[in-house]
Amino acid sequence: MPVTPPSLSSTTIVNADHPEVIAFAHAHRGSAADPRSQAVSLYYAVRDSIRYDPYELDLTPQGLSASRVLQTGRGWCVTKSVLLAAVCRVVSIPARLGFADVRNHLSTERLRQTMKTDVFYWHGYTAIQLDGQWLKATPAFNIELCDRFGMLPLEFDGTADSIYHPFDRAGNRHMEYLNLRGEHDDVPLADMRATFAEHYAHMSRLGDADFDADVALETAS
Repeated sequence: MPVTPPSLSSTTIVNADHPEVIAFAHAHRGSAADPRSQAVSLYYAVRDSIRYDPYELDLTPQGLSASRVLQTGRGWCVTKSVLLAAVCRVVSIPARLGFADVRNHLSTERLRQTMKTDVFYWHGYTAIQLDGQWLKATPAFNIELCDRFGMLPLEFDGTADSIYHPFDRAGNRHMEYLNLRGEHDDVPLADMRATFAEHYAHMSRLGDADFDADVALETAS
C-alpha cells in the first residue's frame, strides 16, 4: 500500500481527518480545480473567519488542534496555522508548520504586562507546497483586527511568501523576525512547552480575559 507522506497526513493536532475540518475544507476550497486557487481560498477563509485571539493559549494536543479552532471560532498564530495546514491536507495540498521568534511592536496593554516582553517565541505560520515550491502563509490576523490596529493585512496569492510586514500603515514598527525555527510536519510541542516555561513562566492565565475588549480599549483613542 502507498504510504501517505507526513505533509499530507493527519495527526492528533493537525487532525485533517476530523469531520468538521473536512467540512470546512470542502466548503472553502472554492470552485477552481487547481491547487493554487484552492490554497488561496483556504488561506482567506482561515484568516478572516477565525478571529485572532492570543489569549486562547492551550498547549495541549486538543487545545492546539485544528478542530478545536473551528469549535471556538478563535485562535492564535499557531492554531490558525494548524488549521490552515489541516484543511490544505484535506484537499491533498502538502502543508507543514513553520515557526519563528518575532518582536511584536503592536499588542494590547494587558498582553504586554502579562508577557513582560515584546518577543513572541514560536510564532506560527503555514508552509504550503505549490508547484514544488514551499511558500510561507501567515493567516493569523483577521481583517477586522488589521483595520482596527492600522495594520497592513497579509495577502497570499500562492506564488510568494506571505509574512508579517515590518511596519504598519502609519509607518510604525510592527513585526521583526529574530529567529527562524524551521518547518515541521507537526507541532514540536515538547520544544515549544520548554521555551514557554523558560520565557513565560511568570504569565498568569488569561482565560477570563477578553481580547476583543482589550483591542477596543487600546484603539479607542
